[in-house]
Amino acid sequence: MTEPTYDVVAIGNAIVDVLSQSDDAFLAEAAMTKGSMQLMFSPEEADALYAKMGPGIEASGGSAANTVAGIAAMGGKCGFIGQVANDELGDIFAHDIRAVGIDFTTAAREGAPTTARCLIFVTPDGQRTMNTFLGASQFLPEAALDRDLIASAAILYLEGYLWDPEEPRQAMRAAIEVARKAGRKVAFTLSDVFCISRHGGDFRKLMADGLIDIMFANEAEITALMGTDDFDAAVTAAAAEVPMLVVTRSEHGAIAVSGGKTVSVPAEPIERVVDTTGAGDLFAAGFLRGQAQGKSIEASLKMGAICAAEIISHYGARAQVDLKALIASKLG
Repeated sequence: MTEPTYDVVAIGNAIVDVLSQSDDAFLAEAAMTKGSMQLMFSPEEADALYAKMGPGIEASGGSAANTVAGIAAMGGKCGFIGQVANDELGDIFAHDIRAVGIDFTTAAREGAPTTARCLIFVTPDGQRTMNTFLGASQFLPEAALDRDLIASAAILYLEGYLWDPEEPRQAMRAAIEVARKAGRKVAFTLSDVFCISRHGGDFRKLMADGLIDIMFANEAEITALMGTDDFDAAVTAAAAEVPMLVVTRSEHGAIAVSGGKTVSVPAEPIERVVDTTGAGDLFAAGFLRGQAQGKSIEASLKMGAICAAEIISHYGARAQVDLKALIASKLG
């Protein structure tokens, strides 16, 4: 096995995020479930909702893309594989992700549908409610995989959101095979409870087949995946199926279970939660950066907590301070 030349290569939805402030009354009027992610199935629906948004911030996003952007901000070397269309939003995504130092070589797709967009409404309590039109990101083909890139990364990181459409699901299965043959680790994030409601069986089989080395989840996701309301029981059951299980618990911090040992860290204190968009993504960034550097599980968890705290202290899912310096100041 050759030495990896990349820390993490991620596969996920290539989405342009549009963030705008909102209130609970607007969410209720628009029949949105606060704090959730719901899909829009046509560009016309997305356009109509976009027209109702207040002033917004536009930036490249997507869960796994946010994670590798965070790792790159900490000095890690990363790549990203995701499908955009040959349109203005596709150009925005490609420029943004390359500008933060991530290798992105997936060719743009011609014709409809357009590049994916996520319309995010942030309420005064910092909760984000997402409405996503997946567009071109649903059509990532296996042929678009950069197999050499995948094989050269210490960790392949896969986004559960992208498991829904068939074409990228097959691409991710092929990517797992490439990583496995190269002797690399595979990390997987469950992304959302709705993903588990549709594909929980697939996710559990990936675990049972020994194809996942690091599984990321939050409390709601891990209990949904294991079919129990008992958090401790869900963690115990899931941890028996993967070498490392990492579970975030919002203000209660995070835990990791590996080799029968559980490590926990508290949440990093912050003055005010402004926007929870990207909190889990940046937690994963800190944790994976720590693991790629050979740090302990506890140190990796702390790095994740520091990154998550920075992200929820402002709008948007990209860091606004030097994450590398921030972690150094807190961990030494």
